[in-house]
Amino acid sequence: MPLEAPARIVSELTSRGYNAEREAVTKLAAANDPATALERVLEELPEDALVVRADHVEAVLANGADGGRTDAARSTTEPSSPSQTPPSTTDDPSVSTGTEPTPSGGSTARSPVETGGSNAAGGRAVDPEVRSLEISNDMTGQSTGTGEYEDFVAVFRDRLEKLGSKLKGRVNHRPASAIEDMPGGSEVAMVGLVNDVRSTASGHWLIELEDATGTFPWLVMKDREYVDLVDELLCDEALAMEGTLSDDSGIAFVDSMHFPDVPRTHEPSTADRHVQAALISDVHVGSEEFMADAWNRFADWLHTEEAGHVEYLLLAGDMVEGVGVYPDQDEELDIVDIYEQYEAFSEYLKRVPGDVEIVMIPGNHDAVRLAEPQPGFDEELREIMSAHDARIVSNPSMVTVEGVSVLMYHGVSLDEVIAELPEEKASYDEPHKAMYQLLKKRHVAPQFGGHTRLAPEEKDYLVIDEVPDIFHTGHVHKLGFGKYHDVLAINSGCWQAQTDFQKSVNIDPDAGFAPIVDLDTLDVTVQKFS
Repeated sequence: MPLEAPARIVSELTSRGYNAEREAVTKLAAANDPATALERVLEELPEDALVVRADHVEAVLANGADGGRTDAARSTTEPSSPSQTPPSTTDDPSVSTGTEPTPSGGSTARSPVETGGSNAAGGRAVDPEVRSLEISNDMTGQSTGTGEYEDFVAVFRDRLEKLGSKLKGRVNHRPASAIEDMPGGSEVAMVGLVNDVRSTASGHWLIELEDATGTFPWLVMKDREYVDLVDELLCDEALAMEGTLSDDSGIAFVDSMHFPDVPRTHEPSTADRHVQAALISDVHVGSEEFMADAWNRFADWLHTEEAGHVEYLLLAGDMVEGVGVYPDQDEELDIVDIYEQYEAFSEYLKRVPGDVEIVMIPGNHDAVRLAEPQPGFDEELREIMSAHDARIVSNPSMVTVEGVSVLMYHGVSLDEVIAELPEEKASYDEPHKAMYQLLKKRHVAPQFGGHTRLAPEEKDYLVIDEVPDIFHTGHVHKLGFGKYHDVLAINSGCWQAQTDFQKSVNIDPDAGFAPIVDLDTLDVTVQKFS
């Protein structure tokens, strides 16, 4: 079945304010007279219906309104024309894909993450009994922070308690106050938050760790092999150190350091059936550079047989361009009213098949507070985007899809990680490596008081308490993915061409890409629509 037929149907439904299930579009396109069938379906829809379902179409076709399509050569199983298949990223060397792909001809029990997944065949499963989607760590409606001193104390105590529990089993921990009273030459270990990192006149590194009882200085000698780890440290992250006290017990010489990290024994969960999820972010509707054509090609592709197994769409923030986010942004806006931006976004979202489950979190361009964690949208914005019945949760949130846990985080802290760490450990060209650092620290935004705005709450919602199977971010507008201790890390690019502001800060975006994850294997295929 040519792609143009369902694309025209989707476009017509969207223009009239309706969404549609993929199967409904397929059945309409398969009718003898799709236009007549569509009109009859719309005439007979219930007044409160926002989604055209397959049973609506079946009822019209059963009445013989257009005769129905009986020609087997024009059945709904007719494959898409090869010329309509979007190009893959194999001809785009600028895309960062983490590790090297498997050589042709090789076979492994699990293909590397960069290899393509199998082509979808058959219809999209819509039985709610078959699907499985759960949300955890959603703090929407749970914010209690008032900005008082006690709130800041509470969030850091919670961070130390959660991450400290992961570290104390590895070392013979002693609190800072107890270490101060131990005799010189003693072997000591401490778990705390990094309070300060500075170099000495001799080129060594002095790291001050803080716990609930006080602070204690640790000296990392410049000639030790693990000194390179100092380059990875951020203030306020949790760390464990082992070493030997100086003769006067005033400082400890570091012998080893430990991060909370993802255990090397981690084994990711996978779905027990072949089902896929599309991971995207940074749509930026309202910008003059929003790539509407690329989005429409993506949405049309979701209606094709090739995308039949894509049952979930996970969107990691920045649905709209926003207003006043950066200097002179108004000069680059196509839509200047924030609510009209969301209304336009909702119209584009309607082009996505109605039987695709959507989960969205906000980003720094969205109309929520900038400080993280960010709660999901208020009721007014939810109502604007209600046509697709998307799950709208906080940034970050853990979303478990078909038994596969996906940590969704917009990714503002990646700017800070990339700025603070050496280029070989974190860069915009390879954003997944910066994500590795957050996994290693088990916190999505460890440094307080820097570029990332953080809100004090009763507990630290930004701790990566449970190891995810997939870590999904956006924000930096670069595509990159790979695996860290068997956790699949994906930064999914954007749907916005380069703006003048991005040119001024040397950002060259990867736009119009949709990473598709096979949830039964965690293999990734990148579809390109730009």
